[in-house]
Amino acid sequence: MKETIDDFERWASDVIFGRARGFRAFLTRWALRALSGIYRAVIQTRMFLFTADFKQRHHLGTLTISVGNLTVGGTGKTPVVELLARTLRDRQRQVAILSRGYKSKALSEPQKWQSVQGHKVKPEELPKIVSTGRALLLDSKFAGDEPFMLANNLNGVSVLVDRDRVKSARFAIRELAADTLILDDGMQYLRMARGLDLCLVDANTPFGTGAMLPAGTLREPKHNLSRAHYIILTKSDGSDHELLKQRLRRYNPTAPIITTTHGPKYLENLATFERKPLDYLAGKHIAALSGIAVPENFENSLTKLGAIIDVKKRFSDHHRFSSREIASFTYRCLERDVEMIVTTEKDAVRYPRNTLAEVPVWFLRIEVEILAGHEHWHHMIDQICQPAAHGDPVLRQRLAFVG
Repeated sequence: MKETIDDFERWASDVIFGRARGFRAFLTRWALRALSGIYRAVIQTRMFLFTADFKQRHHLGTLTISVGNLTVGGTGKTPVVELLARTLRDRQRQVAILSRGYKSKALSEPQKWQSVQGHKVKPEELPKIVSTGRALLLDSKFAGDEPFMLANNLNGVSVLVDRDRVKSARFAIRELAADTLILDDGMQYLRMARGLDLCLVDANTPFGTGAMLPAGTLREPKHNLSRAHYIILTKSDGSDHELLKQRLRRYNPTAPIITTTHGPKYLENLATFERKPLDYLAGKHIAALSGIAVPENFENSLTKLGAIIDVKKRFSDHHRFSSREIASFTYRCLERDVEMIVTTEKDAVRYPRNTLAEVPVWFLRIEVEILAGHEHWHHMIDQICQPAAHGDPVLRQRLAFVG
């Protein structure tokens, strides 16, 4: 059953991204286009209900920053959330990241929590506590890939998972003394008011396939970019992107634009935690393993670093590898006499640790770097950390609105 579901998810992704060919894929795309019109109407109706106050938005008295996007998959959101959280932590903010925990498993019983206030926290009031900022409490199976990665990489930042992020926020404020909340993938989470909306746009495919879900990858119509207070271009190749910026300005004429690149920084061995520089890949015969939305980007980055990909295996996004799947893949690698298996950092957290012995397994660490718009980034951080000390009344009012 798991393989059947995974095969269907992978095929559906190929249809949406245009990788699938043939008559069946053609008919499926036509059917999905009809459904896209219905989806668009539902999304816009929901937006109207919140903006017109027919549905409640919760104001929790604490600064909330949403980091999200208009498309599904592949904008590089997690490294941006990590950079933002680390920067604010280093500026002495008490940061909590609130995530949905996509495809995470439910706990068999709630975690135990001793309230710092002395009162008993009811089980229904507990989100999944991935990290308190001092201790990592859940693995990727129960936390989800991205929340676990963030918790593992960010000492001093708490990470909470729940579909009800209002509940997570209240817990973070009351029990973890959070004074800054980051809504991970929060642009469509309208139940919670926020002081800032950061919208990520992939510089290479700014609006994904250009079509709305389920026929394409757009979660919302393009004109909803107008809600963003900051636009962050991701995965830039270093060009000025003037034509793209003009296009974005049609939907949002005022938001500052920050340009970033997502680049590999080093390799890390899953078994020994040894790190190697990127030139270690040059000339190596490797196997590439991934379970992400756009595997081509990962594989192309390996090739650009000089690796020779002899074996590749793609699974659906967030696929949890079984020991049997990895054993079969490892056998192929041994047959081809590859020198190493390379996977993504997100996939590394799901890699079965009992299968690391026969072929060395490494992951590629990706970090975000700001290329242009440093002044906008620093101004935003300053306003978040000292909103009363700077002369931007519009942003100060926007930040104060949450409180």
